[in-house]
Amino acid sequence: MITFIACLAILIIGYFTYGTYVDKNVKLSDDNQTPAVRLEDGVDYMPMPWYKVFLIQFLNIAGTGPIFGAIMGALFGPVAFLWITFGTIFAGGVHDYLSGVISMKHDGTSVSEIVGIYLGDGMKNVMRVFSVILLILVGTVFVTSPAGLLTSMTGLNKNIWVVLIIIYYIVATVLPVDKVIGKIYPIFGASLLFMAIGLAGAMMIGHFNGSMVMPEMTLQNLHPSGLSIFPFLFTTIACGALSGFHATQSPMMARCIHRESESKKVFYGAMVVEGIVALIWCAVTIAFFGESGVIQSALDSFGGQSGVVGHISKELLGPIGAVLAVLGVVACPITSGDTAFRSARLTIADAFNIKQEGLLSRFKLAIPLFVVCIFLTTIDFNIIWRYFAWSNQTLATIFLWTATVYLIKNQANYWIALIPATFMSSVCVSYILQAPEGFKLNAMLSNGVGVVAAIVLFVLFMLNKNKLIKNKDSKNIA
Repeated sequence: MITFIACLAILIIGYFTYGTYVDKNVKLSDDNQTPAVRLEDGVDYMPMPWYKVFLIQFLNIAGTGPIFGAIMGALFGPVAFLWITFGTIFAGGVHDYLSGVISMKHDGTSVSEIVGIYLGDGMKNVMRVFSVILLILVGTVFVTSPAGLLTSMTGLNKNIWVVLIIIYYIVATVLPVDKVIGKIYPIFGASLLFMAIGLAGAMMIGHFNGSMVMPEMTLQNLHPSGLSIFPFLFTTIACGALSGFHATQSPMMARCIHRESESKKVFYGAMVVEGIVALIWCAVTIAFFGESGVIQSALDSFGGQSGVVGHISKELLGPIGAVLAVLGVVACPITSGDTAFRSARLTIADAFNIKQEGLLSRFKLAIPLFVVCIFLTTIDFNIIWRYFAWSNQTLATIFLWTATVYLIKNQANYWIALIPATFMSSVCVSYILQAPEGFKLNAMLSNGVGVVAAIVLFVLFMLNKNKLIKNKDSKNIA
């Protein structure tokens, strides 16, 4: 329990210390009008109170990510706490903060356009395709998974739930941001947070009365299948530490922030809170089931992470837990799915400079996305989805390199993005070379190649750093 409390304290202290340092390093000012004020259109650009933007951002980036990923991360043992804690502070928080701020500095533009500004048109086109595919994958999975859960709970045909969820997605995707997202998402975001707090309290009570045991920190890999910590832990726990999906979501809220000074609370703060939720779920899973082998058995017998969430919630929180479990495994993925499609619409609109004030123009972009989604729900999606873990962290890595260039061009401390960018480059290269869905190479070889690739990227960046300063182009600098 000391390890859990220490990591929780580090996360909170990290927000007030390192988060403040990152914020001051970027040098924001309320004298600058934000896109929400300057470009207000009543649809996507709309100033909102910071606490509402924070809760929407938290739910957008979270969904079931910090729950499901943390449960799978618990299989590695308490060592997962370290990635959640330090990954959130030094990688995820920086990534989310800079993705929101840089977007805000460029009129709330999407991540693919930001990458193009700082890494060139070639990378922009790659990211346009990459990010839209990733968003459609996320949205589709968040149609099928809650539809399956609702079917098991109600007995109603799964196709009916798929249709109903897609109809809701279309409505949420095309309506102004304050009509659906701005009204109900803060409530769901608060519910997700309250569920985590309640479970943390129940775990502590269980620890002190002897009914639950929380093992202390060990660097030993406890995964029952022997899956190596590097690189698999760093892709298994994504949304609870670092996730490229967040870079696709931050621009939506960059269009709703009223003052630049609110950026730290909204972007860095939402990531820290998500890290806290992931830490709680990882700790509760370990304390509730004990050994990693028992956790794996529970995943098998309860039908995956959703079943484990429901079982733990009901056992520790009673009837209230059952309600919160439904919100966690049904409502939360749905609320992440619709913002994924909304972000895909905005990404395409930014790429082709299509104005989105009119309802018809929004429908024209949204409908083809849902046609693709409907098609994907009819095929076996498991094989395709395996690549999400890698593609998600690859997107995060690309954005961290983008943020590094942004910082150096703005004469700020670029090391805050360069270090996690270099580390994650090693993770992504090692993963795709070693993973079953990748090249299935020897672990030592793939990890070695990953480290060498990261070093090469680092050296190339340092050699070209001065060129970036000399070629500072005012039209590209926010």
